[in-house]
Amino acid sequence: MGPMIGVLFDGFAYGMLLFLLSVGLSVTLGMMNFVNLAHCSFAMLGGYVTVTLINQFHWPFLATLPIAFLAAALASVFLERVLYRRLYQASDLDQCLLTIGIVFVSVAGAAYFFGTVNQPVQLPGYLRGSVNAMGQSFGVYRMFLIAVAVVLTVVLVATLEFTRFGAKVRAAVDNQRMARGLGINVGRVFALTFALGSGLGGLGGALAIEMVGLDHSFAFTYLIYVLIVVSVGGLGSIGGSFTAATVLGISDMAGKYYFPRLSAFLIYLVMLVLLMWRPAGLFGKR
Repeated sequence: MGPMIGVLFDGFAYGMLLFLLSVGLSVTLGMMNFVNLAHCSFAMLGGYVTVTLINQFHWPFLATLPIAFLAAALASVFLERVLYRRLYQASDLDQCLLTIGIVFVSVAGAAYFFGTVNQPVQLPGYLRGSVNAMGQSFGVYRMFLIAVAVVLTVVLVATLEFTRFGAKVRAAVDNQRMARGLGINVGRVFALTFALGSGLGGLGGALAIEMVGLDHSFAFTYLIYVLIVVSVGGLGSIGGSFTAATVLGISDMAGKYYFPRLSAFLIYLVMLVLLMWRPAGLFGKR
């Protein structure tokens, strides 16, 4: 039971990291029907903002997290107004081509300004080390990630399902003309939604550095994992993304521990089985 508990804990922590990286895409793709393959570029931006503030300006780690969120959110507002807004009614292929182009640009920019080496980050002492319980050692930072993911899930569900802002977003997506007729500023709602989704990506990128590292290829490396979480969870479902990230994280970690030769393939096998069972995702309706 000892190793099993450790695998479950590490897998759940890794799943929460995947959730933090993907939940912003669940918001923009699921609620706005916009295929934003550049989501992990905003996550990478948040990561580099955190690395820069810590290593060059000696900011505390926790103080960099809101700045990472804001940097990614502001960058997304600029892109939404300049580029994304022109393609809201375009085909999925056009949206994919535009956003994957942004990924290439962001990867080249990261390599130019920060190089191709992995970026180190120094965590504060209270987030390092581990806690011993039930004969097991539980990493403090992993516990911190789990707590952040749970709190964020509750806040997002409450915001998008039970507030006027969430109702405006759904109305603007379903029928823009009717929403404008009701006095809703559709352009502002879409910009705020993109800012929220991309800001969450930036926060996830900042939190991911300690566990998975950060280099110029981050936007490509984790794009596939983010898409897997969103597709398995179901478009527009925050709870679905949380559940999917948990299942995939534990499956991936169990595969690495019990079946190391199949570990690189197992997460895709789990995705395949789940989508064959629920083609629209675990909590998806379309």
